[in-house]
Order: sequence, then structure tokens, then C-alpha cells
Amino acid sequence: MIVQLHLDQPHNGPQHYTNLDVLSGKVHLRVPNPGSITSIVVKLEGESRTRLLAPVRPDRPDKQRPVLEVHKFLYKTQVVWPANTRPEDVNPKASFTINSGNYEYPFQFKIPLNTQCQQQNSLTTNVSFANMVPEVAKTPTQHIKGTLPPSLSGFPGEAEIRYYVKVTVNLPSFFKENPRATANFTLLPIEPPRPAATDGEAYARRQHQFLENFQSPSAGKKKGFLDRKSSVPTSPTATTTPRVSVDARLPNPAILTANQDLPLRLLVKNMSERTKNVYLQMLQIELIGYTKVRAHEVTRTESNSWILASMSNMAIPVGSISDPVGTEIPINPEYWSGKAIPNSVAPTFTTCNLSRFYELEVRVGLGYGSYNHGEDQLVVLPLRLPVKVYSGIAPPKALLDATLMPTTPTHQSGFPNALPPGQGSTQQGGPAYDDAPPSYEEAIGQDLPPINGYRGSYNPPPVPEGAPRFSDEKRR
Repeated sequence: MIVQLHLDQPHNGPQHYTNLDVLSGKVHLRVPNPGSITSIVVKLEGESRTRLLAPVRPDRPDKQRPVLEVHKFLYKTQVVWPANTRPEDVNPKASFTINSGNYEYPFQFKIPLNTQCQQQNSLTTNVSFANMVPEVAKTPTQHIKGTLPPSLSGFPGEAEIRYYVKVTVNLPSFFKENPRATANFTLLPIEPPRPAATDGEAYARRQHQFLENFQSPSAGKKKGFLDRKSSVPTSPTATTTPRVSVDARLPNPAILTANQDLPLRLLVKNMSERTKNVYLQMLQIELIGYTKVRAHEVTRTESNSWILASMSNMAIPVGSISDPVGTEIPINPEYWSGKAIPNSVAPTFTTCNLSRFYELEVRVGLGYGSYNHGEDQLVVLPLRLPVKVYSGIAPPKALLDATLMPTTPTHQSGFPNALPPGQGSTQQGGPAYDDAPPSYEEAIGQDLPPINGYRGSYNPPPVPEGAPRFSDEKRR
């Protein structure tokens, strides 16, 4: 038997799915010869996997132990044959004869809002292979309930968040391998409710003091001893030390939206009188992402960066010599307009063993008195702001209204919290508790239609050819 999976096009065309989407498709089964089967089961799964090396032990300095942690936070099943059968009603000992031919079985799942971690993973889920050596993940003891995280790649063999649909043709014979097929898909979640805008702006600020009578030692002809002595800058005084400050400002709270321009303002402020021009010499805007990876007691933070704008040798005058003290001169936003957040940037998220957070770094290079290299007292002022990145997929109004209803702390959609003992978590050495009932917004989410507005664009980086990765072993 040969089984294949085909997923239908996501709603409204983009090549990714989001919460509340109906993921549909078909199972294609080709049977060359008559045979027996027990059932055909389709599963929708989402999991986050991490693998880190534990610290070196003094008694075993030559060997590091790998630590694995696996969370199955999305798990739904549907029996497509026999028809109209619930998963719990499937008899694993049943045997049905199927004639040779080609068969097609449709299926569909509704993608939920929140994670729902399995308290106990199966052995086949917990086992991974590295260089043909089996590695077993311990059962996780802490879970976080929140909005489904985005698909995540870029850390081969160390961390990934993966979504897929899997079909298994269960055979009654113990000695025959069950035919299987898997289809991966990308998920970009809806963004959490945006907090109301507040007065003021989020900002980072740096000041710098130039020298009024600065002269480059390399300027002009070769100097003698007395000339070199006279070329030393004069001592700073209140009248010969022009000062400026540079601000990078964002709306408060500081939220960036994937695939959209930066809502950034850059201001240069005169802090004292000056007799020469200030020049904008260089500008670089960089988004830095930090991924916190946790595998039980082992943690590690990885960083990525995306250059959004980079310019040098600009020689752009900033303001005028006649500007009074306290004047704020905005830097022209055309230098970063049209340069959107790349679609390879994952939105900010927190899940059981992985989280992503961001900083925006703006490096402003200023010169004073001249725009010629070596004569401009060039100084580069770095400005850093913590920011959040949102997907841009707005939640439906009915869902926003639902989040205003009183909810328990463990069921705030979009605001994940670690579950305490007895609230859907299993503690080491303690009993396993049933998961808490769904929140109000989860319940009404099952009745909401798919998002019909802007759905963004998301293309996580592919795994490089030949790079180490989690094994795609066949899992039941």
C-alpha cells in the first residue's frame, strides 16, 4: 500500500496557516493488491523540540550528555476510515478487507487558539536519533499555556517548532510496517490584543561632546616638533565644547509589525551653542532577535540579526549653526521608510521550552566641523530599545470582546503563564492532574470563521542542506 497526503491551499492564498483556519486536505491510498487494514487515522500535531549539551562533569570530562525536551502542544486526531468513527472507538484488533484500487478520504481540522500540552508523551515521541545513537527525552514537568507559537527553524539539531499533518494506515499484522505519510505546514499566529497607546514615547538617548578647536594631526603637511605641539586640541571650556544628544523614539508600547515599516523617529538636539555644522555621516538600523532555548535544567540564548538600513559617507548637515539651544532636529525618515521588517522574522512568543524577544539597535554616526574623513571627529552612538514584534494578523472583534471577560490567570489567550502544580502540569514525583477546562475565548473561538483580513507573510529560514537536525523518525 502507498499512502499520500495533500493539503488544500490556506484561506485567502498565503502559504501559511493561522489560528481559527480550517486545515483541510485528502488522503490518497493506492492498494495494488487486496489486503486487510484496521483503520486510517489522520493527526494534526504541533511540537517544540530542544536539545542542548549538559555541562561537563568533573568525573567525565571527555563526554557531554545531551539533554532533550519535547512538548506536544497541539494534538488532534480524526478517523477517516471506518467512516463516522471516533478515535476512542477504534478496535486495534479489527480487520477489514480492502480491494485493490485507488481511494480518497477527505479530512479537516480547525486550528485552535491556544496550546494544550500532552502531559505524557509517547515513547516514540521522546526518542530521537543523533548519529544513529538513540536519545530519550525526559518527561517535561512545566507547561505554559498561551497562543500557539509560530513555526521556528534556523537552529538545526538544537531547537525547532514544527507543525504537520500525519496519516497512518493501521494494519492488523504486527509484523508489517504501517504505511505513513507526513505533510509539514507553516503557522503564523494571530497577534495578542494590542495595549492602548499611552502618552509619550519609548526612547533611547545618548549624548556626546565635540571639541570646538579640534584639528586632525594628519591634516596638512608634515609637521615639526613645535607644529605638533601647537596642533593639540585646546582644553574644553563651556564655550568651546558643543554638545548634542540623539534620541531613537518609538510609540509606547514599543511594538513592531512584521512586513511593515518601522514607526521610528530619530532626533538630534542641540545641548549647547556651536559655531560649526553637525553632519550625519552614517546610519545603521538593526533588529536583534534573542531565542532562549531550554532543555530541562540546561539553557542557552541564541541571537540573530537583520540589517534593516545601512548607510555611510552620508555628509548630511543636521540643522543649522543658528539653531538655538534646545532645538530638536528630526532625521529624515526616508532613510528607513520602505524597508519593512523581513518576513523571515518570527513574532515575539513564549512557549514551554522556547521563547523569542527582540531589541532594535540604531547606530548614528555624527561628525562636527567637517564631513571629510579624519577631520570630522566622527563618533558612532549606539541606541538600543527593547521591542516586541507582532504578526500583524489582528484577532476578530468577537475574540477581542471575549478576552475582556474575567478569566483565570492560566487562560489568558496571548498572555501565557506558567501553570502551577495541579493546573494542567505534572510535577516531579507528584500525581498527574487533568487539564483545566477551556476558557471562554477558547470556547467561542471554535465557532468563529477564519480570519478574513490581512494575513501577513511568513517564511522561516529553511534548514541548510547537510545541517544536523532532529530525526524524522516515524512516530505513531
